[in-house]
Amino acid sequence: MKLWSGRFLKSTDSFVDEFNASLPVDKHLYKQDIEGSIAHAKMLAKTGIIADEEASQIVTGLETILKEIEAGSFIFDIADEDIHMSIERALTEKIGPVGGKLHTARSRNDQVALDTRMFLKDAILEVGQEVLALQEELVKIAKREMDTILPGYTHLQRAQPILFSHHMMAYFWMLRRDFTRLKGCFKRADVMPLGAAALAGTTYPIDMEFVAKELGFSKISNNSLDAVSDRDFVIEFQAAASMIMMHLSRLAEELIIWSSSEFSFIELDDAYTTGSSIMPQKKNADVAELIRGKTGRVYGNLLQMLTTMKGLPLAYNKDMQEDKEGMLDSITTIKNSLFGMKGMTSTMKIHSEVMRQSAEGGFTNATELADYLVGKGVPFRDAHRVSGNMVRKAIEEGCWLTDFSLEEFQAESPLIDDEVYDVLDIQNAVKRRDVRGGTAPNRVQEQIEKAEKLIDKGRKWLDERGK
Repeated sequence: MKLWSGRFLKSTDSFVDEFNASLPVDKHLYKQDIEGSIAHAKMLAKTGIIADEEASQIVTGLETILKEIEAGSFIFDIADEDIHMSIERALTEKIGPVGGKLHTARSRNDQVALDTRMFLKDAILEVGQEVLALQEELVKIAKREMDTILPGYTHLQRAQPILFSHHMMAYFWMLRRDFTRLKGCFKRADVMPLGAAALAGTTYPIDMEFVAKELGFSKISNNSLDAVSDRDFVIEFQAAASMIMMHLSRLAEELIIWSSSEFSFIELDDAYTTGSSIMPQKKNADVAELIRGKTGRVYGNLLQMLTTMKGLPLAYNKDMQEDKEGMLDSITTIKNSLFGMKGMTSTMKIHSEVMRQSAEGGFTNATELADYLVGKGVPFRDAHRVSGNMVRKAIEEGCWLTDFSLEEFQAESPLIDDEVYDVLDIQNAVKRRDVRGGTAPNRVQEQIEKAEKLIDKGRKWLDERGK
């Protein structure tokens, strides 16, 4: 018999039981559901709504159920519909009618909102750990590869020489923004909704502050209707997850390109690649490709939630049952993707000489020639034209700018002297980008030092909220 069956004369159709049930998904929230119920039972006793002895029986019963679920001996029945009713049924079977008092002064509407917020808060901290772990790996690479130069690209065309460390640190800062977004998500998920009941609050003299403190919430919902119908925190997390995946996908794309024989900038470790069933020579960047591919499913989870919520009147609607499956999927996907990316980057071989040769070719120093002439008083547009002419001539003759004699340079501009060869040296070109955020080694070192401090602050924030 269903816990809500009193008003009904007929049993639900077996199809409806299956279609209506959220248990296959929300059973993953069992820990949060039990923790919330224990806090609720303690509050009911504190306020005199139930007796202390009754609360003690309920808490003991819930703790036993938790152990059974974690041991794998608990039997989930689809007829229970959801995790809340599954646990309440089991509790009543264990301790008798007093188990039915647990649901006093609450509804499944505020209960599921509580469970989801608690689960997401825990998940955000776990994702945050993975973000910081990848950031740490990028900083390690940046510190180790301070002498490695590669061409920076625009439009996937070689543009200007940069430090490989600088390139890696660009992804650090992307992930830094991701981490701050996770912090914002955590803050807005950190609102305790229990007490809103079905939608209008409860007539019982509950103590919401007590429950919030017991469960580690810093705030309490201000409006009972909003408390049960709000899923902004899920949508916000899905948006943050989408941006994390977008950044990982960009890095994955570069690893795929760089590891191709056409580039050969890096070699991905065997542990993070696969072979072909027909072509023995293949070494495929499958992990990177899967990260790139899984980005789309996380985007889809965001769009699903936005679409689900867009037309719902207040307060709770059954549509909102669809909030958890995509959330769980996104959590798993981004945690695995962050872990996989850390594994790939920590084990990849960097072919620094190939990178340098590529930077020395492709006329990545053409801007240096133009800037050099500007330093001699030539208007930039004129200097740009002179450099462009030299590039065109080099292409025609099949050589690089540094292959020209001084006389050939001076034929284009008499202001050029033998200093031009130092100017065109790519290492010097990198050093001259000595502005905040630039690719000069001292500026990249500044980034690294700042990054290490931010990682330490991130760890502290996670530790404080994980207590």
